[in-house]
Amino acid sequence: MHQYDIERYLNVRNAGGADLGPDGRLSFLLNTTGTGQVWSLDEPLGWPEQHTFFEESVSFVDSSPERAEAVFGMDEGGNERAQLYLLNYESGEITDLTARPDAKHRWGGWDDEGDRFAFASNRRDEAVFDVYVQDRDAIGDGAERVHEGDGWLSVAGWSPSDDRLIVHEAHSSFDHDVYTLDLASGDLTHHTPHEGDVRYGSPEWGPDGEALYLVTDRDSDTLRLERLDLATGEFSVVASGEDDADDAGSDDAPEKPGGDDGWNVDGVAIHEESRRAVYSRNVDGYTEITVGELVEPDRIDPFPSPDLPEGVAGGVSFGPDGNRFAITATGSTHNANVYVVDATTGETERWTAASTAGIPPDTFVEPELVHYPTFDGRKIPAFFSVPETEPPEGGYPVVVDIHGGPESQRRPSFASVKQYLLNNGYAVFEPNVRGSSGYGKAYSALDDVERRMDSVADVRAGVEWLHDHPEVDPDSVVAMGGSYGGFMVLSALTEYPELWAAGVDIVGIANFVTFLENTGDWRRKLREAEYGSLADDREFLESISPINNIEAIESPLFVLHGANDPRVPVDEAEQIVERARDQGVPVRKLVFDDEGHGFSKLENRIEAYRAVVDFLAEHV
Repeated sequence: MHQYDIERYLNVRNAGGADLGPDGRLSFLLNTTGTGQVWSLDEPLGWPEQHTFFEESVSFVDSSPERAEAVFGMDEGGNERAQLYLLNYESGEITDLTARPDAKHRWGGWDDEGDRFAFASNRRDEAVFDVYVQDRDAIGDGAERVHEGDGWLSVAGWSPSDDRLIVHEAHSSFDHDVYTLDLASGDLTHHTPHEGDVRYGSPEWGPDGEALYLVTDRDSDTLRLERLDLATGEFSVVASGEDDADDAGSDDAPEKPGGDDGWNVDGVAIHEESRRAVYSRNVDGYTEITVGELVEPDRIDPFPSPDLPEGVAGGVSFGPDGNRFAITATGSTHNANVYVVDATTGETERWTAASTAGIPPDTFVEPELVHYPTFDGRKIPAFFSVPETEPPEGGYPVVVDIHGGPESQRRPSFASVKQYLLNNGYAVFEPNVRGSSGYGKAYSALDDVERRMDSVADVRAGVEWLHDHPEVDPDSVVAMGGSYGGFMVLSALTEYPELWAAGVDIVGIANFVTFLENTGDWRRKLREAEYGSLADDREFLESISPINNIEAIESPLFVLHGANDPRVPVDEAEQIVERARDQGVPVRKLVFDDEGHGFSKLENRIEAYRAVVDFLAEHV
């Protein structure tokens, strides 16, 4: 099999974030230039037109419902203080609508005429978000603050009559509330009073504006699609995570580490006029799409399913009449592309042709979904991939790639670095340890606060499972991960040093105390709900911080970070590198001055992962 350089894999392109405009234009983000920019198409697989030309990545694009224009978002250097810009498709003119570079702006959508838009921002107080409405032709200070918040607020859309907004509040990753804001009176109505942790996500207006459709685990371990009647406050279940083919007692049913309440309904999109709806289920990481019509308030009659690549799909955008919708799909062996689906027939057309950089797609490797036992008898889901070559005499070296979050999930989407490793003789193991999302709220809570290190023990159990496979070299196992996954790498290296040949920590947490002290003000409360608070749990946080257990580390370590990281400040990298070097551990550090929480620019990604490849070649 031909082997390709890491730079070739990092040049595999991805298209996504699609939006169907009023004139049939498909707008989307494509990273052909090295960062995601706004492009558009008028026909499937046509020659796309590029509309933005920045060094920074564009985060989203949303077309006006009436004009040949769109709003897009972009930050600077990865600082996550996104500004909103108006793009005129006909003239190419770009206008900075917000012009407040010290504040974050979270898009909330256009009104029905495209005359106004809403957003949430922390302009007044960096730690909280207020709700704003702005005329499309206003710039900078032209926004009206229509609600003063005291937490992490976002706007989820205008009512059909444009007189109300959905306001969503996140108290933590697993505790939410939903409100409606009357724009004439300023009254904010709370629709989801509750006790304990309950998620209310992906809220959408019903066709008549008298109800909301959302996903919630208010009465279940997993997320269900429910209808909330705004007049009565009553909920009714529209779709659960179970279906006829997914019987808990079936021998063929996927294992559910979190229990038997089915799988999560990830989200929903509803077209108000046609009453058409699309919702998705997350079945052990794989997306299942249902398309249908709201024939009754709490009943969706299904249409034929779209023919999408097996993997992960989302980001639904209906066309103006609801007859079709755009969706982004990716799989382990399919880079991300945009597809347009006929809502009633399920007929599916691929519209974008993101390049695979000349690498034959049939060389990409599909993982095996496995479930391995851990210390308490629980089964932990993981994706295990091995090269399509004969293993060397001593077995393949293995990269254990641990996701961040922790309330996240490794899913079967395309990953350039993973496919490079497989092409160059490494196996890859991707566990969804306790604390991961996708398996119910009980499973996600198994690593909260004092149980934090149980998730690290799950990583150890995964390595022990790998040791039982003759195709694996037990002396060549690498821990790699980013963000919270970087903490997991450092913890695995300090808690179980005998297991590892090397570690790669990307934008990871080394010291929970300094991390919580220095993370963005708007994030601290959310993160303390997961990790523990500085006021109540400082001693415990210090005890589990890898920086305070560094004397145990034995393996070579590579630490990579972005200097502008607002989530995990770069001091976390500086601390762990200095202390590890003091222990005599071989350490390499690479910090990018123009990046934040991860590496978005192609030239930086090439430098970073070429250095990772060289590090692995030297030490593994």
